[in-house]
Amino acid sequence: MPEQPPYEPEGAVAGTGMGGAMDLAASEASTLQRAPGGPVGTGPAGRPRSLWSDALRDLCRNPVFIISGLVILFLVVISIRPSLITSGNPLTCELSKALEGSQPGHPFGFDGQGCDVYTRTVYGARTSVTVGVCATLGVALLGSVLGGLAGFFGGGWDSILSRLTDVFFAIPVVLGGLVLLSVVTSNTVWPVVGFIVLLGWPQICRIARGSVISAKQHDYVQAARALGASNSRILLRHIAPNAVAPVIVVATIALGTYIALEATLSYLGVGLKPPSVSWGIDISAASPYIRNAPHALLWPAGALAITVLAFIMLGDAVRDALDPKLR
Repeated sequence: MPEQPPYEPEGAVAGTGMGGAMDLAASEASTLQRAPGGPVGTGPAGRPRSLWSDALRDLCRNPVFIISGLVILFLVVISIRPSLITSGNPLTCELSKALEGSQPGHPFGFDGQGCDVYTRTVYGARTSVTVGVCATLGVALLGSVLGGLAGFFGGGWDSILSRLTDVFFAIPVVLGGLVLLSVVTSNTVWPVVGFIVLLGWPQICRIARGSVISAKQHDYVQAARALGASNSRILLRHIAPNAVAPVIVVATIALGTYIALEATLSYLGVGLKPPSVSWGIDISAASPYIRNAPHALLWPAGALAITVLAFIMLGDAVRDALDPKLR
């Protein structure tokens, strides 16, 4: 008699049991998420590519992403090691050279205090990148956790959080910074980072909440729940990977906005304060000399504009790659 195949419980997948079924449901989720944008791509082995692999493939072919990524990479490198492109000290000033133009070894000239504008512009990147990255991570983490829990569980927690976000949205950002940071005496970046996180999380929270509400309606989530998966497993294993894309896009674009916000607050005198080195501080100090020595203002302002533009362009490229409807 021919041998009988080994018995497998009904619903098992390739001998993996319940875990295999849920993993299969999760893999089908990416196909369901990808389908609205058109035909699903295939990998080398003929298997469907995920949204993330398709997005990475598109980003590597996008010149906007490549250019903005190189600019951001350069900013990160000089933020970590500014001595690679300058040997000067941003706090060393000579009043006798105040407002002088470009000279050998000082290509950007000098500001009103006789400080080298080139050196201060280079060191100012460290402050901007630190504030932008730390604030974005804090906002994304806090907003994603609160919004994800509200969207997944709903009920009273969702209602309370929705009203709370409305309250924070009603607070003008610059006015709130003038009020809250004016009483802070610390001369580090952390009060500014904390302020941005305090007023920035509601936007990410709403994005995460809506994304989780949309993702939990899919069939693969219902299948995982029917198979007995816990709430934490469903949220972390099945919903979060398919709901995080909009959060990444918004956070990437917001990073440039947070850098501009730090410069604005420093310009107004409530963000970073001297002797800290910041593009906002340098722009504020050079404003009275805009007619006589425009170079003292234009270089830090240009660096700030290029940095913000690079992060916004990067966010736009990531959005185009992660949005299936644009394919």
